[in-house]
Amino acid sequence: MMSNSISRGELWLETLVPNVQRIAGLCQSVQAADGELNGETVRFIAVVPDANNHYPRAAGGEVGLLEGWTLAKVVSETIAADANNAVKRPIVAVIDVPSQAYGRREEGFGIHQALAGAAAAYANARLAGHPVIGLIVGKAMSGAFLAHGYQANRLIAFNDKGVLIHAMGKESAARITLRTVEALEKLAATIPPMAYDISNYATLGLLENLLDISNPDAPSANDLTQVKNTLQQAINDARQDPTLKSRLGADNRRSSALVRERMRASW
Repeated sequence: MMSNSISRGELWLETLVPNVQRIAGLCQSVQAADGELNGETVRFIAVVPDANNHYPRAAGGEVGLLEGWTLAKVVSETIAADANNAVKRPIVAVIDVPSQAYGRREEGFGIHQALAGAAAAYANARLAGHPVIGLIVGKAMSGAFLAHGYQANRLIAFNDKGVLIHAMGKESAARITLRTVEALEKLAATIPPMAYDISNYATLGLLENLLDISNPDAPSANDLTQVKNTLQQAINDARQDPTLKSRLGADNRRSSALVRERMRASW
């Protein structure tokens, strides 16, 4: 059993690649290591809290300037290292990111470019033939999720109340919509895209799997086996179909699928 004092992202990175040396030359808040699934090398990447982060706004596991550029670096280096390999190494983004880093320095130094660099690197990896899998073990919020994981071929999430996916934190969304947090939650219960819980998010069709884990903060051997098997299946599926069309399969995506169908017919 592992301590709850570390983030879920860090806990699951260690669970998936135990006692493996982290890739050197990265900032402390981005950890990456090569593990193994079904005899194949897989690169696992997580953003974790760093209390001594040079940018205090990113000390709690947020994705900021250092994190964005470092994610871009490690993913781009993976693409370059496998450029001449017929079979590209899978990349698993272990996702537990509470937010992008909000701060004047971040805005002044171009956080939009740092996070765009990370998102582009993941997209480039996917387009180059790397199966990119996002494993959502905790929070996946705002620009942090867009930079770290959203470009994946397949997204997998834990069916747990600690897993939250949204474009904006509740307090911020309440201010923007001129509501109290309580009123926002009541409204969100009737509109799936506004909801924060993972069960509502699953109805949007963006998840490949929703896993029931006995205890995400202290995973059992059975939990680990289930996650590894699901990751392996997602990797196989991504190699068979590298497109993102699987994201349009849910009932709440019917209109999106219809629009695309009619656009293709028109062109």
